[in-house]
Amino acid sequence: MAYHEEEPTFFERERDRLSREITSGFEDLLSSTNVLNRKLEEVLGMTKEYHTIAALWHSFHELMRNSGQLNDEEAEQVAPGLPGTGGHVVSSSKQ
Repeated sequence: MAYHEEEPTFFERERDRLSREITSGFEDLLSSTNVLNRKLEEVLGMTKEYHTIAALWHSFHELMRNSGQLNDEEAEQVAPGLPGTGGHVVSSSKQ
């Protein structure tokens, strides 16, 4: 008696087609998830870099702020600050 393979039924063909479609969908999902993960890692890496730059600018700001402090006698002898530095007064009298 020879083994006779029967042609797959409609149900089996549909099952196989849907299984391939689901497998393809999962592969696409995995690929997209990997891309998203890499992008999130890049963003987190950039925020760490910005933190370092912000700390550097904060140190510079503190240095400049502390170097500009004068005692009361010296402050009276110094002319008003330059425009844009916060020490410039346009007009202090009201008419």
